[in-house]
Amino acid sequence: MVAQDGPENRAGTESSGAVALAAPPPPGATAVSAPVPGRGALWGVLSTWTVTRVLLILITAGIIKLGGLDVTADVSVIYHGWYEVLQTGTFPMDDVTWQYPPGAALVMLLPGLLPWSYLVSFWVFAMLFDAIALAMLVRSGLRRGRALSGAWTWVIGVPLLGPTVYCRYDILVTAIAVAGLLVLLRRPVLGGVLLGIGGLIKIWPLLALAGTPRGRRTRRSWTSAVAAVATLAFLIAAGMNGAFQFLTFQADRGIEVESVGALPLHFARMFGGWHGLVSMNYGSVELLGPWVSVISKVSMAATLAGFGWLLYWRLRARRWQTGTLYDAALCALLLFTVTSRVISPQYMVWLVGLAAVCMTVRGTSQRPVAVMVLVATALTTGEFPAFFADVVGSQPMGVAILTARNLLLVATTLLSCRRLWLSTQGPRPEPGTAATAVLPAAEQSSYPVRPGIAYEQSLLDD
Repeated sequence: MVAQDGPENRAGTESSGAVALAAPPPPGATAVSAPVPGRGALWGVLSTWTVTRVLLILITAGIIKLGGLDVTADVSVIYHGWYEVLQTGTFPMDDVTWQYPPGAALVMLLPGLLPWSYLVSFWVFAMLFDAIALAMLVRSGLRRGRALSGAWTWVIGVPLLGPTVYCRYDILVTAIAVAGLLVLLRRPVLGGVLLGIGGLIKIWPLLALAGTPRGRRTRRSWTSAVAAVATLAFLIAAGMNGAFQFLTFQADRGIEVESVGALPLHFARMFGGWHGLVSMNYGSVELLGPWVSVISKVSMAATLAGFGWLLYWRLRARRWQTGTLYDAALCALLLFTVTSRVISPQYMVWLVGLAAVCMTVRGTSQRPVAVMVLVATALTTGEFPAFFADVVGSQPMGVAILTARNLLLVATTLLSCRRLWLSTQGPRPEPGTAATAVLPAAEQSSYPVRPGIAYEQSLLDD
């Protein structure tokens, strides 16, 4: 629910330090209650998910031929090779393509629990976690005051990545992050633990904590996330050798060919102005040579600047609404993605997942951002695997698609930041005080506030 800035909806002030939330409408106002989605809407989501995932599996397995690269090699060759090493009780310390936190070892070992081949077992787990994410989004969307738009965003967005999405382990991490973020408001400890586990697998889920409401919920969720990371990291490091060896490989990385920072090098190469090397390096195809170190430093500075802005936003935010937690998580992830030296195609499922979480809230500030994420996801499939050879060779078609995708991601990030900022700004409080909402208790029916929204916002006001 979006707070109104009109005189009739101004929040009162108190010295508790609370931030502003939406105040109830004046007595006599007409009640506006969003209905709970009906069975028809639910069956529409579930049937569409089933159809799209069956098609996705048929394409991934090669039963339906779409041409392009064979994207299953990462699982059948690389992941399976790591699985065999991890079974011996050690990390692949001599393999520079291992670029993941220690929790990723648990994901690589999962397919070994099933009786089929490693590749088929991996697909089963990918679809299972896909279904878990959908179940969480549907559960959230069916609550009063929420919407199934989040579930639809997930149902549509995941297959836009094509077979890549079931041939990388990012969909498993995204499902964990979606679950953690959706429970974070009501159960901050559980949400923090889930995001901490996700962070130990792929780092980025920890960014979802950026928008936690100030006060008790921030302390509990952040503490539980740190505790989960520390505990699980200690157990893995104690049981296996080389848990943090991957950190030594990061300094020598180049610029991945699909990143935002790679665009000037692609254009320079097209016109004969760059004569570096394009090679498989640390698990991805990277640009190596002149200007790479400069662009790497600029990317790192941009990441620090983006996180600095996020901290500034958090300190200056005057009101937390129901969707602020989710909106800030998506904004933080966009900042992290566009300033990274690497933007692999599977990274887009991260953004689809957090965009879907935002869309479960009717008053989210990120609705146009979510649409732009879906468009960028479709463009990503265009550059990989469809025209990846042209991207690697800096050919016009590949560079054109990559440029469109990356510039769209940059625009999406800027729009996300702007809308997050505006959604959390309200009337400037008096010195020494902070605005807060006056929300009705659950038993007070005189105020026409949607019960689901009122309950969630009451959770923020402590």
